[in-house]
Amino acid sequence: MKKKLLHILFILIIPKMVCSQNLVIKNNILYDASATPNIALETGLGEKTTLDLNYGFNPFTFNDNKKWKHWVAQPELRFWTCERFNGTFWGIHALGGQFNVGNIKLPFNILPDLKDHRYEGYFYGGGISIGHQWVLGKRWNLETSIGGGYARIHYDKYICPKCGPKLKTGNQNYWGVTKATISMIYVIH
Repeated sequence: MKKKLLHILFILIIPKMVCSQNLVIKNNILYDASATPNIALETGLGEKTTLDLNYGFNPFTFNDNKKWKHWVAQPELRFWTCERFNGTFWGIHALGGQFNVGNIKLPFNILPDLKDHRYEGYFYGGGISIGHQWVLGKRWNLETSIGGGYARIHYDKYICPKCGPKLKTGNQNYWGVTKATISMIYVIH
């Protein structure tokens, strides 16, 4: 009898869970502006919670040997104030990735002598964010978010952007902006 009851509950509950799960695919326009192709998938976990999985990859070397090569993964657990995929949310995110950058200037004084040196390494960290999503139509949304937190950067520093011996191995602690998005979203039901 218990087995039968469990099967009936399973048959009634699982389709409801599957139908109520939304999936969206996103592209961060701000990240595109930095010449970094990116994609994010977000799925509903509960009535007011979602999991956002964001990934960006830049394999390019630009004119004058400017390097901005990197990859970054940034998962985020979101808590919505009203309903998921509509309105305001708070998030807790992690981040991690690798980089090979040189002959450029980064914002927020991250690696300040990057214009004359090349850095290669990895980073990890996390933070909190706030954002808002607007429904534009049946399948389209727009999202903005900003987040702050901490990142630990491990690097090897080289004498010039293109070549040269390694000068040192070091670490840097960064506190500041760890996430910024303006994303176009396609809703998959």
